[in-house]
Amino acid sequence: MMSPASQLRLLLDNNSPVVAPGAFNALFAKLIEEADFKAVYLSGAGVANSLLGAPDLGMVTQTEIANIADLVCQAVDIPVIADGDTGYGGVHNVARTIRLYERAGVAAIQLEDQAFPKKCGHFEDKVVVSVEEMVQRIQAARDARSDDEGILIIARTDARASLGLNAAIDRAKIYAEAGADLLFVEAPHSEEELAQIGSELSGHRLMANMVEFGKTPLLSADRLAELGYCLIIHPGAITRAVVELTRAVLGDLRTTGSTKGWLDRMATFADVNALLGLPEANEWEVEISRRAAEVGDSE
Repeated sequence: MMSPASQLRLLLDNNSPVVAPGAFNALFAKLIEEADFKAVYLSGAGVANSLLGAPDLGMVTQTEIANIADLVCQAVDIPVIADGDTGYGGVHNVARTIRLYERAGVAAIQLEDQAFPKKCGHFEDKVVVSVEEMVQRIQAARDARSDDEGILIIARTDARASLGLNAAIDRAKIYAEAGADLLFVEAPHSEEELAQIGSELSGHRLMANMVEFGKTPLLSADRLAELGYCLIIHPGAITRAVVELTRAVLGDLRTTGSTKGWLDRMATFADVNALLGLPEANEWEVEISRRAAEVGDSE
């Protein structure tokens, strides 16, 4: 059976870009799979928002997100790409993070060069560590994975904000030399900057981050592929849509005292349970009862 990392490698090496919407739990991962996307991105920001009710300020712990990654990987059959923030400490912490994620079934982990505690890549006042420290994170991750075909390592640099685009690109080149499988220059400010990244890092697998209302322009997957990107994440699209829709439902409920006006815009009770596998679970339970009865009859 092909590993999740091997599945993702095959997808990335095809001609079509891999678009991975962001999920923050198993339910939304299943919806992404149902919509026929080929990969899921487990967003650290989404986990912070949904699990803690907090902004993306580095407060989610290593084990909290690893546990959610495990649940998400169990829920879907498509590769899961998971945010690993800074690796949650020094090189020993990075190594443990890799082992936890790989054990969970994660196909690729994103590690960044921010100082701890990190911030969302589209926030202000981010601080990056030295190139040497980030190289140590990458090499620790490589050493900790099961083998060279194990979990993919996405090296992210946040240096664009404080050091400029050229410095960020220079860092990405060094991270590739250190052994990163994909490169991710966070928060370019224009299509021209996205194009420069694609040109100067040509020959490497590149990831682009499409954050609605963020610092980077929203380009189509086809246009990003033309610029050289093979993996495109939309980490917060579902979160923002759910927040706005939930506000609307709650507002109507508060005003009218009923959700009846929303029925034609809701998934039905049966639809949600079908998504979650209730019919198959019921069939399996009946089959177990039948087989157990046969064992009893044979005595």
